[in-house]
Amino acid sequence: MIAAIIPARGGSKRIPGKNIRSFCGKPIIAWSIEAARQSGLFDHIIVSTDDEKIAGVARAHGADTPFMRPAGLSGDMTATMPVVHHAVEWIEAHIGPLDYACCLYATAPLASGDTLRRGFEAMKHANADFAMSVTSFPFPVQRALRITQEGRLQPFDPASLMARSQDLEAAWHDAGQFYWGTPAAFGDPLQDLITRAVPVRLPRHLVQDIDTPEDWIRAEYMFRAIHDVQ
Repeated sequence: MIAAIIPARGGSKRIPGKNIRSFCGKPIIAWSIEAARQSGLFDHIIVSTDDEKIAGVARAHGADTPFMRPAGLSGDMTATMPVVHHAVEWIEAHIGPLDYACCLYATAPLASGDTLRRGFEAMKHANADFAMSVTSFPFPVQRALRITQEGRLQPFDPASLMARSQDLEAAWHDAGQFYWGTPAAFGDPLQDLITRAVPVRLPRHLVQDIDTPEDWIRAEYMFRAIHDVQ
């Protein structure tokens, strides 16, 4: 059995109602649910939430909400892995044994069924227990600058300032769309999983983390351009 697990906590402060706010004509979580359905991979699409309104929207768009997330896993500081691990344990206790699970973020409207399938295939092909979506930084991280307390600039790595871009190693970051893994893998902290994860490389035009109102606006522009919608 394969399950998609979509974490969707209530109480977002930077973007109120973030997980069900309208994004290009639908609650943003609906796009993640649709991507999971289009992948054709999942026996169950389950939303883990502590919020009845989010649960209702999720069900209206084709997901299941068979439990409410415990209060101890619903705080501002709760990491993703314990939430997914809880859902994995609930599924195995109440539905049946899981072969694989996919943590798909509720605010990942640029995710697609195709990329979810690609992630699953990459993990299986590598015989790995974890895979994650990543994308490249658009500028060499070795040339990053900091602003000092005196209001001046300071390089993080002075030796790299004069190097050619093509001579600097490419750097990647979590694309914030999905993680694939075995049930056991989701019991480990993300920092331990990264060192054994298979990367699922996504182009930058398909990636936008949404943490601020500015991110939201940019993501909508990107979505409309990709899907040719107004």
